This record gives sequence, C-alpha cells and structure tokens, in this order.
Amino acid sequence: MSQKADGMNYAPQGKPRPVVQPGEFIFAATHLDHGHINGQCNGLVEAGAQLKWVHDVDHARAAALAARFPGAKLARSLGEILDDPAVQLVAAAAIPNLRGPLGCRVMEAGKDYFTDKTPFTSLDQLDEAKAVVAKTGRKYAVYFSERLHVEAAMYATDLVQQGAIGRVLQVIGLGPHRLNASTRPEWFFKKAQYGGILCDIGSHQFEQFLTFTGATDATVTHAAVANYANPEHPELEDFGEANLLGNNGATNYIRVDWLTPKGLSTWGDGRMTLLGTKGYIELRKYVDVGREKTGDHVYLVDEKGEHHLPVAGQVGFRYFGELILDCLNRTEKAMTQRHAFKSAELCLRAQAAARRIA
Repeated sequence: MSQKADGMNYAPQGKPRPVVQPGEFIFAATHLDHGHINGQCNGLVEAGAQLKWVHDVDHARAAALAARFPGAKLARSLGEILDDPAVQLVAAAAIPNLRGPLGCRVMEAGKDYFTDKTPFTSLDQLDEAKAVVAKTGRKYAVYFSERLHVEAAMYATDLVQQGAIGRVLQVIGLGPHRLNASTRPEWFFKKAQYGGILCDIGSHQFEQFLTFTGATDATVTHAAVANYANPEHPELEDFGEANLLGNNGATNYIRVDWLTPKGLSTWGDGRMTLLGTKGYIELRKYVDVGREKTGDHVYLVDEKGEHHLPVAGQVGFRYFGELILDCLNRTEKAMTQRHAFKSAELCLRAQAAARRIA
C-alpha cells in the first residue's frame, strides 16, 4: 500500500528550511505507536533539528526510524533520553491514553514535549498537563497535522489573517479517513485507549475552527457518534459529528469517519469550507476528486471573482521551525499553549457529550 493511501503512516515531506545551525537544537523520539511520528520527525529535521535518540519497546520499530535519520542512535530506555542534558525536546506518538502522562514525565525532566494528536483522552489528563506546564514552564506542543502539515490549510491560514474573506462566520470540516482495519494495532479498537472518534481525529477539526474563526472558546451544541459498518469491532466509532458555537458567534460543523472507500486514491478526501462576510474558501486537502490526484487545492471566491489556487510545493511547513525557535526563545509564535489546550478541551467535551446514534 502506498504511503498516500495509508493515513496511519502518512508523513508529509517538504523542502528543508533550517532555522538553526547543525547541532543547535537536539531532540529525541519515543513511543512510536502511531506512524505520525514520521511526519513529526520529518518536519523538525527539515527545520534544522537533529534527532539524537530513538526509543521504543519494539526494537525493530525504533531501528527503522533511526535508520532514516543519519546520526540517530537507539536509546536503551526513556530514562536515557530524559537524563541527557543535550535533549531539548521529546517527540512522541504514544497510544492516545498514554500521551498525557508521558508528556508530564517529559516536562518534569526539563524537556519540551511534542505529541501526536489527540493529546489527551480525559479532562483529568488535560488538567494535570496544565499544572505541570505551569510548574515547569515547559511546552506541551501538539501535532495537529491536518492544518500544520498541509500546505493548503497553511495558505488558508494566511488568507484569513490577511482578511481575504472578511470575518469568518462558519467553518465546515470534513475529515474522512481510510480504516485499513487489518493493519491497525489492537489499541486502535479499544475506546479507553483511543478516546473515541471525536476525541481522536475530531481534534484536528476543533483546532482549525479556533484558528480560522479567532474564537478562544466554544460550546458544544450537538455531538453524535456511531458504529455503522464495523460490528466486529464493537468499541470502534466509525462516524462522528459535532457542532460548536464560538464565543465570538462563529459556528462549526464537523464530520469525521472511517468510511473511505477503497477506490479513493488517497487515505481520505479531507475538505474544509470557510464562510466569511466577504467571500468563502474551500480546501481540498489531499485530492481534487475526479479531477486531480494531487492535493493542496485552495478555492477562493471573493468580491473580485473565482480563484483556483493549487499551492502544493509553494507554502512549506513553517510550524516546525517556529516551534524550534519557540523552544529556544521561550516564545509562542508557532501556537500558544492556551490554543493547544483549548483545542484538546473541545474535542474531549464533544466526545463526552456525544449521543450514540447507531
């Protein structure tokens, strides 16, 4: 199966744009349970970071990742990483219900933490992480890849900030994913471990809603989940939807699912529509179905006309360089801690409020 068809191991690659000199920013990778760790490492290395250590209980998995990055060494334990004063940040893609506790341990050891989404599976974990951030001053950064590692979404971020469609009133986010059940680990089908569909892949959508609308908080007005097509996995939710009302009056509808058909050329036809007072934007992130197998298509309709903007290879992935500089300078240009935690809170509240409809 090609990487583009397999969402679990989809790891975007961009052009190297180092923001630091070689050896100036050192990181480690641990808990390689989700393939997103590959994208996390790609982004950091392209921005100039050096991967020094790799650790996982699965030695072969650790060795495979280390082999992709010259100079990376296998650590005998997580402790070896945390005891190394040279390591400034630890990247991880643990089983979701372990991400919060792992992050607290990393921050307590004096390192910044960069986790795959979803960052937590309970509000208690979120509260603990907030307390540890406050105590240590360390960063709890989250890999919301469906915006941060998608050129169309980063381009739209700039368009919105420049006022291209006026004030954003509503965001509709569609996040279908291919299940590939036979390749998934056992934890993927256990709700206590993956957290539920709105908590898991829904987390991307709530982060984008806050970003594009400028809302700093929101209320869940509707949430529902279902298992329509996978009765052999009774704890799996293969469909989820939710509505939010932002504290600035903006609204949000999201739909996420594990129902992508085999015939689609990529792992999911991710789309997003941003409605503004002066126009609208549609993102076709991974494919322009029936037209182009390439991704990163931005459609903009404004007061001047209709515009199709294919932006693949033109935008890059600035988040990773900004994160590195934030860690070095103790700034918050890449993403504020409040924003990351509020995105996490909303996906947890939507999951908790969800009515099971099938």
